[in-house]
Amino acid sequence: MAVPAYDPQNIFAKILRGEIPCSKVYEDDHVLAFNDIAPQAPTHILVIPKGAYTSYDDFAVNASDAEIIAYTRAIGKISAEAGVIENGYRLIANTRDHGRQDVPHLHVHIIGGKKLGLMLPKD
Repeated sequence: MAVPAYDPQNIFAKILRGEIPCSKVYEDDHVLAFNDIAPQAPTHILVIPKGAYTSYDDFAVNASDAEIIAYTRAIGKISAEAGVIENGYRLIANTRDHGRQDVPHLHVHIIGGKKLGLMLPKD
């Protein structure tokens, strides 16, 4: 399956361009992280690459090594700075329709600060 075309009008693209404000918690040359506006736990941070990638599969194939390294290390650093490492946390990256991706720009949710429920309901 081909990766869907990137929509430069998605909300994260607008945040990256400074058109929409965010509650920034981290930024470097390749990564921006900010608090989710509708947090699902005491800690709920979104981590996005600054490049135009729709999903993790797109990022893994098309991002530079520097972007991939920066993104991975930033997620670890942000998790530590948020204080969720000791008790545990969850990383979520939803992808396309079946994965319930709401914004077509790669983003990882760092969620923690409390004991979390099951990832998926049992059938």
